Amino acid sequence: MNKIDWKRKLTSRKFWAAVVGFITPIMIAAGAGDNEITQVVAIVMGGATLIAYIIGEGLVDSASTDLVIDTEITADDAAETDEK
Repeated sequence: MNKIDWKRKLTSRKFWAAVVGFITPIMIAAGAGDNEITQVVAIVMGGATLIAYIIGEGLVDSASTDLVIDTEITADDAAETDEK
């Protein structure tokens, strides 16, 4: 069985549109009014934006940390080469 890539899934606009597309008809069937549906959709999309931003920034920070670590190792290796 394949593993789900949650980082990719939670940052996908298609995923969040599907969530809204799932919630909205359920609310309509339950008799919710237009105002309630609009509020719930706004909250879900606002949360989706926040989650995507947090995950995206985490990935960027992780990539930049890896770059700094690689640069430091390369600089140390160059210093050792110069000493020999």
